[in-house]
Amino acid sequence: MTDLYRIAIVGSGPAGLSAAARAAQLGISHVLLEKTDHLSDTIYKYQLGKHVMATPSQLVLRSDMDFDAGKRETVLGTWERQAAENRIHVKYDAEVTAITGSKGDFALKLKSGETVRAEQVVLGIGTQGNPNLMRVPGGDLPHVQYTLDNPKAYVDEHISVIGAGDAGIENALGLADDPAQQNVVTIVNRSMEFSTAKDANIKALLAAEAAGRVTVLRGTTPQKVEPGWVTYDTRDGERRVRCDRIIARMGSAPPRRFVELCGAAFEERDGKKERVAGTGIRFTSDERVSYPELSRTFESTVPGIYVIGALAGYPLIKHCMNQGYDVVEFINGNMSLKPADEPILIEKFKEMPGSRSVDEWLEYLRTRIKIFNGMSQLQMREFMLDSEARTYRAGELVFERNTPGSSLFGIADGAVDIEVNPTDPDIKVTVGKGSIFGEVGLISGRRRGATVRAKMGTIAVEVSRSAALKLQSTVPSAKQAIARISTERQLLQLFGSGVTADDLDDVIATSEIITIPAGKAVINEGEDGKDVFVIRSGSMIVEKMIGGKPVFLSYLPAGSYVGEMSLIAGGRRTATVKAAVKAEVIKLQGDMFEALLRRKPDLLAKAKRDMAARQDVNAYIEASKDSFSGAVDLYSSVSNFLIGEGIGEATDVLLIDENLCVGCDNCEKACADSHDGLSRLDREAGKTYAHLHVPTSCRHCEHPHCMADCPPNALHRGQDGEVYIDDSCIGCGNCQRNCPYGVIRMDSTPPPKPSLLSWLFLGTGPGPGEPSKAWSYKHSDPAAEKPKKAIKCDMCAGITGGPACVRACPTGAAIRVAPDDFLSIARLQRESS
Repeated sequence: MTDLYRIAIVGSGPAGLSAAARAAQLGISHVLLEKTDHLSDTIYKYQLGKHVMATPSQLVLRSDMDFDAGKRETVLGTWERQAAENRIHVKYDAEVTAITGSKGDFALKLKSGETVRAEQVVLGIGTQGNPNLMRVPGGDLPHVQYTLDNPKAYVDEHISVIGAGDAGIENALGLADDPAQQNVVTIVNRSMEFSTAKDANIKALLAAEAAGRVTVLRGTTPQKVEPGWVTYDTRDGERRVRCDRIIARMGSAPPRRFVELCGAAFEERDGKKERVAGTGIRFTSDERVSYPELSRTFESTVPGIYVIGALAGYPLIKHCMNQGYDVVEFINGNMSLKPADEPILIEKFKEMPGSRSVDEWLEYLRTRIKIFNGMSQLQMREFMLDSEARTYRAGELVFERNTPGSSLFGIADGAVDIEVNPTDPDIKVTVGKGSIFGEVGLISGRRRGATVRAKMGTIAVEVSRSAALKLQSTVPSAKQAIARISTERQLLQLFGSGVTADDLDDVIATSEIITIPAGKAVINEGEDGKDVFVIRSGSMIVEKMIGGKPVFLSYLPAGSYVGEMSLIAGGRRTATVKAAVKAEVIKLQGDMFEALLRRKPDLLAKAKRDMAARQDVNAYIEASKDSFSGAVDLYSSVSNFLIGEGIGEATDVLLIDENLCVGCDNCEKACADSHDGLSRLDREAGKTYAHLHVPTSCRHCEHPHCMADCPPNALHRGQDGEVYIDDSCIGCGNCQRNCPYGVIRMDSTPPPKPSLLSWLFLGTGPGPGEPSKAWSYKHSDPAAEKPKKAIKCDMCAGITGGPACVRACPTGAAIRVAPDDFLSIARLQRESS
């Protein structure tokens, strides 16, 4: 008869290996089942020479196996030696295909046909064997691979690494590490930030980017793979890149089918065996990337089957090893054992009211804050290591309008008042238990848009931006909840007119958030349709075919909506609406929005006013196509030129009318004199179309590229929309590299200049404007260290009178404008009247 082990451990990764070592130390009969011929296949498949990190650094290691940061080969060598020393019973080439039975007598069927029996089962199989695949045309071509064993094996290739988590970054760095290999390496990140990677890896990648060893594409996704090429969807449109090899590191998901069937009961139905509903291991949701439901002791919904490590939602090695140790202690009856992170969490909760334990606080917060509902308590433990529990008294300030901040708050108890009107603090919106606030700063990176105070005694969790981004990428229900709340609030702000959150339930339930690549249409002239689109981020342009060619009508920034004309007036679409830059829109189903308009006459009246304004534009274009055809054509051409120059993502842009400019350079001189002798603009640089020139000066983008990777968080948006750099800048140059418009430079502040009067009457000093390098060198200590910092336009924030460049222009050639005002047919109407 087959031996009955006390514990069968499936998978010899860090979690399973640590569990087996604890069982061996306690003298518990056990078997460690490994499907390959070596230990820890995930670590084994790391690229050769990879540095394995031991994070989080503040977490103590609780295991009978040693683990320190070091090379892959060193880590594996230590574990192989200690596995032998600890007399761990390992069974190699033992792939488990099914687990049946119940607690006390499980049968683990192996691929070889053998059966292993055990009283308890510990699953430590991880998720790396189930990678997320490239689901684009050509994604199955032979040069697409999902692992990288030896980066030194590839020489003189154009290689794209898809995914900028830890694995992707380490692969990219490994491929670009040796200049002799002459690889051209590109890493692609779908977001603008690196939300799932460790800080050390991010810094190493940014250093490699600065040195020109790796190209980093942010806000980019693959669209099509061809032999020798890959096409990307970037913020600025499609980009086709040479590519000999693709390393896809886009994460992985639990092997759900296998796990769900573990311990399941089956019954015969119509000659087939079918699983009995409710049996087997349950997951926290139906989402592909969700994890099994687990107790605090790691026991699944099948008694006697435990889940640890990456399959439990804990991917870090130190976490995995601690869980392996703990689970065997629990199985052995040590129920008083506390997790290794208990002291850290005790410290976080020590100021909270009442006498709850850490487990009780975690469950309290998890169940009461909606965005946390989809996490297991184990995931919640890890999440709270990067978040803060807060308490507020009635009336206490949470944050103030226009202060920097991009964290997200979830309310577990109480409520807050949001002062939405800056001139009248009595106009408030109340947000209560279970909901969130601060999501605007999270999505846009802007300063706080309102003042928030506790309405009553309130308990909340403040989630850092990095933790919130990670939460959305790993917990689908959290991402959906944040998207729903932000959608609801955007619609309430946009439509107003007596509309309440309850009124929007059906509209939001059937809405959809869609990403539109730059240049792609969301509405096409002449087509049927009555869906309404709200621009969530990015911007759109509206065009109409006149005389067989597209004529630019208007520019629509984030916060606008379009599509109501066909809904209200009927008929086909009267214009084409397409993305100026990569954009997100909220698609509102026409039938649902139409029903809302019928219920809300004030909203219908507002929509009709907006529609009338658009109809006036169309009528003006039709009437002008003969008498003002030249003006209309020029306006359309200039507008398309400006969109091509990135004005579509700007909030404030400096333009120069070449018909009026006399080349005096007063604008540059005034800028330098207002900013410690360093000009923030280059008048002569930039492109010109017709008489309109776009100099090199900050556009103050809606979603600034420069903010994407600023280690000290020195970049902020001011109350007037200006993007500025504070004194915490460390001169790393990330903002300069990320700006696609070349408007940021790195420089050191020159020595103080004598006054203008001294220059006029005594001839001292370099005169107005930026001093020459020769003068700066002569009047400073050449041996002194001159740390450089990032220099960019701040729209003369804090200086009376507004931008100095505009004030100093003697002819009125320089203007600063918001694109939605300048790129409007209304301007052409005014000029032609």
